[in-house]
This record gives sequence, structure tokens and C-alpha cells, in this order.
Amino acid sequence: MTNQEVSKVLDDIATMLELVGENPFKCRAYERASRELENSIENVEDLIETERLGDLPGIGKALVEKITELVTSGRMSYYEELRDKIPGGLFDMLKIPGFGPKKAYAVYRDMDITTLDDLESAAQSGRLSGISGFGKKTEERILAGIQSLKERVGLHRLGDVLPCAEMIVDQLRACPAVRRISYAGSLRRMKEVVKDIDILVSSDDSDTVMDAFTRIEFVRETVVRGTTKTSVALDSGINCDLRVVANQSFPAAMQYFTGSKDHNVHLRSIARDLGCKVNEYGVFRGEAVIPCASEQEIYESLNLKYIPPELREDTGEIGAAANGTLPDFIDTTDILGMLHCHTRWSDGSNSVAEMAEAARKRGYRYLAICDHSQSSHVANGLSADRVREQWEEIETVNRSMEDFVVLKGIEVDIKNDGSLDYPDEIMEQFDIVVGSVHQNLHMPSAQMTERLVSALSHPHLDILGHPTNRLILSREPSRFDMDAIIETAAQHGKVLELNGHPWRLDLNWLHCKRAARRGVKIAITTDAHSTADMDLLRYGVGTARRGWLTKGDVVNSLNADEFRSLFSL
Repeated sequence: MTNQEVSKVLDDIATMLELVGENPFKCRAYERASRELENSIENVEDLIETERLGDLPGIGKALVEKITELVTSGRMSYYEELRDKIPGGLFDMLKIPGFGPKKAYAVYRDMDITTLDDLESAAQSGRLSGISGFGKKTEERILAGIQSLKERVGLHRLGDVLPCAEMIVDQLRACPAVRRISYAGSLRRMKEVVKDIDILVSSDDSDTVMDAFTRIEFVRETVVRGTTKTSVALDSGINCDLRVVANQSFPAAMQYFTGSKDHNVHLRSIARDLGCKVNEYGVFRGEAVIPCASEQEIYESLNLKYIPPELREDTGEIGAAANGTLPDFIDTTDILGMLHCHTRWSDGSNSVAEMAEAARKRGYRYLAICDHSQSSHVANGLSADRVREQWEEIETVNRSMEDFVVLKGIEVDIKNDGSLDYPDEIMEQFDIVVGSVHQNLHMPSAQMTERLVSALSHPHLDILGHPTNRLILSREPSRFDMDAIIETAAQHGKVLELNGHPWRLDLNWLHCKRAARRGVKIAITTDAHSTADMDLLRYGVGTARRGWLTKGDVVNSLNADEFRSLFSL
């Protein structure tokens, strides 16, 4: 059994405990154990065999026994007992944006509501207002959330789909019949939400390729099999299409199946103006094929500079490619600093030293530790005394490392009135301050705008964290005047975060584009709560590229001295 499989069971237990109204600290204990196992570099089976499972932080004797039972027998009696107590429909309710375990427990306890249909009916009839803490606005949000849930059927987050696509590509690349291979579609364009996976292969032996594809171990079923296209359903619930083309058609097919539709329509118009035709088979002048060995040559045949996949949305990229004004966009190799990272001091899984070493091994030059502030009780936020203790630890780590610096940062809560969570005498001693909203995310737009404008006007705030507070396919963004926020950031020289966690990607690409046009700098972060989370940076960079950001737009592309100078450190 893998660490991820055990982690999923522990996470499910935490959710079930919340659903039955269990002590929040007990729920958090299972969540922490889940994170520790998921992020451990050692296999859980080895930890059990060598009796070192209990050495992981947060995993005591009782949890060791439960995890050992699960790994050795494939079952956990405690998990099964909890599962049998809880109607399955409560788990469906948790998919409603903003409808957490506490609300699900309340409607189950007070009204015996166990299905989405029953919940929708109760909200429509106004019966939920009889539950403490529920009112008309709550019912309206629930109904809107259920509608949003219906609209999201078949949609998946980029971060859930891309690793799966990469595994498929890696496995098929080992097939001798495969000449060239890549994923395409909206996934290649790094859209934050995708419907399915598109894989493109060039081969002279499609039957062998299709055999290899349908035999991948996590393919649940073959939906349709053909000689040029086969569709399968994966264990994860994602659908995947594989197309096989002739090798000479691969560049044109890659361009065509990457899309977007609007981008391709515009390209075809340009081709017509040149007396040509472009489709998935190639570029043609009359019946003659214009030889193109790569996607770059496809664009060059139409008198265009190469357009990176992330930009292909027909939002001005074709015009810029025609007149040679496409800039050099930000790339993962440009990022020198890992910002907005959490440690065990709050709700992270690793120590300051472990996070620093992981960042250095990945080639970064500096790291900003930004644990939660004192008001964030659920995330073990730092009191003023604990802040000072952490500073001492950071200084110790800095003394032990050469050519690398750990910055003393904080993710400080922005209160309802826009004030920050520590007094100025504490705030002024941080190297970097990320300010974020974590409570009352859905106050009226005007009030939220005023709250954020006030925070951005604070002399000690450097970066506005995950500005819209959305969770993709899970929580709607806060409502406020984005233009006012961008303008305030510009006036005060503040930085906006592009939180690269694939559940957030906040700012989104459109907001990034607007901010950069106003001259506002962006920090691409991972919001890492473990060393493994640092690898999420690519999602943030992909979103930044979709937003046309260059190296000069991104503050953590600066080296350590330049970064410190920017923030007057």
C-alpha cells in the first residue's frame, strides 16, 4: 500500500469525524497525520517494518496501530465503523462550494437530510432557516452551490489531470511503435480546469499503440476503440482520448488539437489570406503540402512567430506574433526564490531547515517562510512569542547555509476592517509580509473592496495573498472591485500573489494580465505546506504565461540581493 493511499484514508477519516460533530482537534490530528504520510520520503510499509512509523510528527501509538492494521490487512475497522454511521449523500454535499462538514452535520442532525435532492428541496422551501446559523442567504448560497455543482460535472482541476497525463505519456513512450508523443488540448494550454485528456501519437503501427494504451493499469474501461482514435475512462474518473497520426502530420496535428478553437479559426483565416489551407494534416498551398517538421515551422509558414501553447486563446497573441512583439515569457527556470511557504510552526509538515534544504536542492537561492499569524487558530497561528522563537530558528538555519538565505516572513490575517493581525512593532521586523483574507470571505463587494484597499495601504504589507480567495471547483471567489485593488497596489508599490497551488491559481491569468499592464508586480508562489508542494510551481508559472507575464513582471525572478533591495531589507 502506498503512502498516498494511506493518506487518503486518514483524510477521509478527518472528514467523517467532522461530519459526526467530533472534536475539531481530533479531526486536525488525522489531517496532520495524512499530510505527514503523503509528504514522507519513506514508504509507509518500510516505516511499519522498522517500527519507525511513530517517529513521524503527529502519529502517536493509536494511529500507528490503525495505520498498521490498514497496511497489513487492507482494512481499518475504525474507518469502516465511521463509514457505516454516515449516509453516503453527506459526502456529496461536501462538493457544494462553501458547504463544509459542519453544515452537512447540522442538516443531518436537525432535519435528517441525507441527499443532495433533499437538501435542495429544503432550501427551496425555506425549511433550512429553522437550523441555527442558517438563514435566507445561506439557503440562497446552497441553491447557487448546487447549481454550480451541476454545471461542474465532468470538469477537473489542472493539477489533478496533468500528472495523470504525464504518466500515460511516459508509459506509452516505452512502446516501440510510438515515434512521437505529447498531450494536447486545454491541458497543454495549462487551463485551470479541463474536461479530459488528449494524447497525440505518431506511429506506423496504430494497433500496437492502441493495445498498449488500453492495457495501462489505471484504465478502467475502453469506451471506444478505433484505428486512429481510442477513448478510455480512467480509475480517477477522467476520460482520455488517444489519436494516432502519420509522423509527417504530427506537427500540424499537435497545433490543431492543442487549440483553442478560436485561435485555430483565426489561423485558418490568415492561411486563406495567404492562399493556403491549414488543418490537422498540415499546411497546404493548393494540393501541395508545405513541409513543416515542427509546430514552429507551422507558424512560420503563416508568417508568424511561434506562439507558446499557453497563449493560444485568440486574445491578441496572433497579432503580436505577426508584428514580432511577443515578449519572452516567464519560465520555471527564471524563478530564483520560493515564497510563501509554511512549516511545522503552523500547519506545515516540515521544519524550517527541511524546507530550506529542499528549496536549495531545487536550485532556488532564497526561501520566505510565511507561517500563519495569531488569529488563525485552526492553522496553529503564531503568537508574538512564537514568532520570536521562529526567528531564532531561522537565524540558526541561515548560519548553517552558504549561498542561500531564509527570509523571516509571515502570512498575516487581514481582519474585517483591513487591519493586520500584529502590532506595528512586530510587523516591522519581518523581512516579508504576505497579507491574506481567511475569514468572512463573502462579505458584500463594497465592504471587501474597502477591506483590501485598507490592507494594501498598510506600510508593512508587501504582498496581497491569494487575492480572490477562490478554491477552483470548490469555492467561489470573493466579490470586490479588482480594478480598485490593482490601482491601489500600483499606487503603493505593493505586489499581488499568483498562488500557484492548483486548487487556487489566484490571481487567475486574466487578472495577472490586467495587473501587469498597470505595472503591478506579481509574486508566483506555491503556498507550500511541505517540501513536495514546492513542485507545484509549474502550475503558477503556466498561469503566469497565460497572463503574458515576463521575467520582469515577477518579483521572485530577482536574485536574493535584488529581492531584498526591492523590499528594503
